[in-house]
Amino acid sequence: MTTPSDESGEDVSDAREPVAASVDVVLPCLDEAEALPQVLARIPAGWRALVVDNGSIDGSADIARALGASVVHEERRGFGAACHAGLTAATADIVCFCDCDASLDPADLVPFVRRIVAGEADLVLGRRRPRSRGAWPPHARAGNLAVTRLLRRRSGLRLRDLGPLRAARREPLLALGLSDRRSGYPLQMVVRAADAGWRIAEYDVPYRPRAGTSKVTGTWRGTWQAVRDMSRVLAEPPLDLPAREGARP
Repeated sequence: MTTPSDESGEDVSDAREPVAASVDVVLPCLDEAEALPQVLARIPAGWRALVVDNGSIDGSADIARALGASVVHEERRGFGAACHAGLTAATADIVCFCDCDASLDPADLVPFVRRIVAGEADLVLGRRRPRSRGAWPPHARAGNLAVTRLLRRRSGLRLRDLGPLRAARREPLLALGLSDRRSGYPLQMVVRAADAGWRIAEYDVPYRPRAGTSKVTGTWRGTWQAVRDMSRVLAEPPLDLPAREGARP
């Protein structure tokens, strides 16, 4: 069983020097024309932005392409569907994931990648720390707390957040055989990584109010559906996954 590393407490905003690594940043996108310019401007130098258009009708794909991002089209609706389309389209050694609504800063991924490159962690997650009262609605925070408690019961992991900002190596991620195509995708990634003995770490990251309206956690209904998707993932039996190199049996 793997255990997450202790919270570093490091201010990631002070560690944004470019990392000499091959990195793709997957940005699932559904009608994020307002936020895209800000998000893409924050992609670290030398990294590739992969915007996965999930059926936008506001011109998001055209804006992303004009701003120099690579655009992938995923017709099947769902957060997991968009994330996995980006993962399968990625070619870099390390793949990062970041929401495309400007609530999170992709530049905060730099220390995540540093830990992956240094061999200190196999999966690094961002623990969201709200910068204003409206950044993380109470119902969304409650849903996240419920799922992290269920995750602890399922795997022993003492994570405090299951946020979308994360980084890992591409080939091991593909080997996890992720199958959820809805809101359970981020959790399934963590559960299967834990089953495979991955070292999982958390970093504090600033969390700001998103641009536009949330498609999932902006309402109680959306949050409940996300929790239901995640509960389904937690109910799955452990799979016989290839252990990470160097993991204890």
